[in-house]
Amino acid sequence: KAAATKAVAKKPAVKKAAAKKNTVSVTLVKSFHGRLPTHRATITGLGLKRINHTVVLQDTPEVRGMINKVSYLLKVEG
Repeated sequence: KAAATKAVAKKPAVKKAAAKKNTVSVTLVKSFHGRLPTHRATITGLGLKRINHTVVLQDTPEVRGMINKVSYLLKVEG
């Protein structure tokens, strides 16, 4: 029984490390006012609300596509 509880205790730690590795931090550095409506919608879809607002997102192809669309307004880390 002790071996079974040790195995269960180790699994969440591995998942947390993998989750941190697959994230990207995005910061809005320029205003999206006066931009194309699709670009404003993309910024909102990323969860950004104001200049210098930073969000941490999962690094997926969908998120990368959104970042590429409005890359001239963002600072990306990770």
